[in-house]
Parts: sequence; structure tokens; C-alpha cells
Amino acid sequence: MEPIETASERLTGKLALITGGGRGIGLAIALRLARDGARVIVSGRTRADVESTAAAVGGHALICDLTDRAATDAMIESARAIGRVDILVNNAGIAESAPLAETGDAMWDRIMELNATAPFRLTRALVPAMAAHGWGRVVTIASNAGLTGYGYTAAYCAAKHAAVGMTRALALDLGRTGVTINAVCPGWVATRMADEAIARIAAKTGRDTRAARAALEGMSPQRRLVEPEEVAAAVAMLCGESARSIHGQTIVIDGGQVLK
Repeated sequence: MEPIETASERLTGKLALITGGGRGIGLAIALRLARDGARVIVSGRTRADVESTAAAVGGHALICDLTDRAATDAMIESARAIGRVDILVNNAGIAESAPLAETGDAMWDRIMELNATAPFRLTRALVPAMAAHGWGRVVTIASNAGLTGYGYTAAYCAAKHAAVGMTRALALDLGRTGVTINAVCPGWVATRMADEAIARIAAKTGRDTRAARAALEGMSPQRRLVEPEEVAAAVAMLCGESARSIHGQTIVIDGGQVLK
């Protein structure tokens, strides 16, 4: 029988790039992967947040707006200069809501660029070196909105469906390379994004903040928001050697809200 590998043995020596790593889910993932032995590169738009996270994990900070393709390409080169990226966590994302008539081209393009195109471009750039080495992990933080539909979120749902579709298609292409690719699909997570949604609900409905929060919590059968650390735990699991057969999958973390 093979010995049970510890978390540190599993990721020691691996280099992980986490986009949107300055706060929320990205921060939790950076902390977890570093705790499990990985070296971490944190990428994001807000310098103070990114540098704070990088300092907390003893990693590298790369400031980048992923909606700027030239800046993204430069960030990729900076990451390559640090080392071969073994783990790519496509976490950066944006959520905006509007009815169809108010979903303008600029909103559509902005959401698609960050939530779908950027993960594709990063994956395309970094996976070949993983495949050449015979080992790699790509984890895209999608959403349960990539598996179902929600009102007033056509652009967001479309982008998250695209991220899930990309994951499933690339799983076939990468099946024999030693690189796995999966999507983690949270429901509402207790982050700034949820706080902003709560504020919008309160403003539009006249409810107080507690009632608006309860409305989000009530979407889950567990009647609670997911904690960022729960998402980070799933990402860490997918990065381990024992998860090498988990490939092309959507790991749903939403308390049973979407049953697939």
C-alpha cells in the first residue's frame, strides 16, 4: 500500500499562479496552497491587496488588469521569469446584473473578457509548459451560474457557462498530458461580491441589510453563504496527486442549491 501523502509533500516545490488573489476566494486559495507547500504568485488589480496577500504567503505579487490583454501578456512573462507555473488558478472575476435591455455591449464585453477570455488566454499560455513537464493543474473558479440560469445576469451566466465549457473541452485535449483541468462552481460566497449584491438587493427592494442577506442565504438549502476557505479546500484537493483522475469536472460548492 502506498503511504498517505501529506499536504506539504503533495505541493512542495510546485509554483502556483492565482489570479484575483488579493482578497476573498483568491486570498483564501493563496493561503491554503502556501500552507500546503506551494510557492505562490498572486496576481490582481489592487496593489495593496495583492501585495498584502503575497507578503502573507511569502510569495510574489504581480499587478495586472486581466481585461487589458497587453498587460496580461506582460504578467504571463513575469510569471514565467519566476519559474514554470505548475498550478494555474483562474479566480479573477466580475459580477454585474441588469435586465436584458440594460445589458449594454460594454457590460457584456467586460464580463466576458474577465470571466471567460482571460482564463482561456492564461490557460493557453501556461499549459504547454505543464504538458511538456508531464504535470500540471488548472482550476477555474466558475460559478453555479455556469450550470444554470439566474435572472438579470445574462452576461455573467454566459461567461461562466463559457468557462465550464472550456474546461470540459480542454479536458479531452489534455487527457494524456499529465495536466488536469477542472472548474469549481461556488454559489454565494461570503466575500465582497456578496456584500455588493446584498447592498443592491437592499437598495432595489427597500429591505434592510439583514433581510437582503437572508434572501441570498435562502437560495441554498443550507440557508447560509459558503465560506471562502471551503472553496480553497476544494482547489487544494484538486491540486493533489491523488486527484489526478478528477479531470474535466465541475465541483459544485453551493450547499445543494443546484443539484447536478
